[in-house]
Amino acid sequence: MPVQPVAFVTSPGGRAAVVGGGVRVVAPAEEAVAVAAELERGAAERPVRFVWWAAATDAHLLVAHGIPVSRCWDVAEAHRLLRGGWEATPQQAWAVAHGLDPAGVPEARRGDLFDFDAADDGPAPGSVVRPDGHLAAEAGTAQWAPDDEALVAWALAALECARLQQERLAEVGDRAVGAAHSESAAALLCVELARDGLPLDRATAESLIAAAAGPRPADEDEARRTRARRDAAVLRHVPGRESTDLRNPAQVKELLAAVGVDVPNTRKGVLEPYRGTHAVVEALLEWRKAERIATTYGYGWLDAHVGPDDRLRGTWTACDGAAGRMTAQNGLHNLPTELRPAVAAHPGHVLVRADLGQIEPRVLAVVSGDRAFADATRADDLYAPVASRLGVERSVAKVAVLAAMYGQRSGAAGEALKGLERAYPVAMSFLDEAYAAGVRRRPLRTFGGRLLRLDEVLVGAPPQDAAGWDAARGRFARNAVIQGSAAELFKAWAATVRATTRDLGARIVLCLHDELLVHVPEEHAAEAVARVERALTDSARRWAQPSAVRFVADTSVVRRWSEAKG
Repeated sequence: MPVQPVAFVTSPGGRAAVVGGGVRVVAPAEEAVAVAAELERGAAERPVRFVWWAAATDAHLLVAHGIPVSRCWDVAEAHRLLRGGWEATPQQAWAVAHGLDPAGVPEARRGDLFDFDAADDGPAPGSVVRPDGHLAAEAGTAQWAPDDEALVAWALAALECARLQQERLAEVGDRAVGAAHSESAAALLCVELARDGLPLDRATAESLIAAAAGPRPADEDEARRTRARRDAAVLRHVPGRESTDLRNPAQVKELLAAVGVDVPNTRKGVLEPYRGTHAVVEALLEWRKAERIATTYGYGWLDAHVGPDDRLRGTWTACDGAAGRMTAQNGLHNLPTELRPAVAAHPGHVLVRADLGQIEPRVLAVVSGDRAFADATRADDLYAPVASRLGVERSVAKVAVLAAMYGQRSGAAGEALKGLERAYPVAMSFLDEAYAAGVRRRPLRTFGGRLLRLDEVLVGAPPQDAAGWDAARGRFARNAVIQGSAAELFKAWAATVRATTRDLGARIVLCLHDELLVHVPEEHAAEAVARVERALTDSARRWAQPSAVRFVADTSVVRRWSEAKG
């Protein structure tokens, strides 16, 4: 049975329109949600796909009311696939879908002397399309006040835009429409993630912060004294330099040089090899961890972002505007490892943690079509058969594969790469072609069809630095085409997990690069694990077809995130 597209769009005035599938309703939000819920309940007999301009603006009503939307089309996410980058207003998406010049997208009136847009350039009453074919600039903005007829027109425009996007994505390739479906589902998941939050044990979080940054200060004077004690633990190793400001990189670099540690900068990765050179290096690295928790993930962070229900919340996005990875705010994507013990299942629940294994090299095997490299993915540990084929240690093989994808060609990695080029010429040629496209600023597309606008990456280099920037752009392209494709598979997997575990009372609470955390009632833990693993098999088969590449995940049941291996 064909899937019926149904638009669900909202207006700033608290009204929503449901249009499609034999329904045309404009009503206050509560009533419109009830209509949409009835359509979703009947989807088994009459399947529907909800269409909206962007989940963040239109789907939040359905998410807030707990409507488990099964299928959706997000115009903004489809536009990001087609056009690349981050900007995806309805006006831009409409222009691209209709083949209009995006540069001609009208700007909304500002209500001041610099408004030059004549009134007769706007749409006719009850319409949202201007005479020049563009969408009205005010449509969908916070200042827009549509009547019922205009809100229906807004819904019909979303349906038309989605239809044209599907046609254009089909022209990109067979996988692009499927990618739009999973990207849309990921955008909806982002709204749900923001609603549900990440479960946190507040008492444990407080104790971990106290261990790293000291007890909660009563006032700013006490906070200053705590900072001074933290600094003193470092500066005691360098008598005579107690006045050094450890928060000033230039002063820290000078301090290190005074004890014989000459480094180009004071980043953690640069300092790590010098841990045994002088005691101050070890102390400084420990100070950095404590300082990060104190300043970024301290008591203020806990108070601001963890709700009374002990959930850490922040805004999520399905696409970072570059290669297409999911992102989150308020520490959800870069929580220090030291605080992971505080991420804990609530009573009666557990966390199912699943982490994709060696995903980027496995994705390389798919997107390059290298059959020999695909054979290596049949092993649980891909690097073992690669090492055997190259006649090197596993550690060397791993360095070589990662270097190939990240563009490192010097040292031991460079020697190992020569072996890779002989053993897996198809995969290596694919990466070399991506590099060449980056140097020449030619656009690329990921496996699922996302446009990578390399003409917009690292632009504006001074003429004397152009060659270096071109090389950096090539390295970016080399990795982005793999990383972006891996992000597509991850989101397809997450969307499948979302759909197939909901009846268990399970909720995805974290999507971290290649890792999922699912909060599930304890009695359903074993079934949730089975479904998470089955979801990977099913989504990978759909995404990678006709490739025989095998994807694996390390899945475990834990009560605290820190209990998971890896």
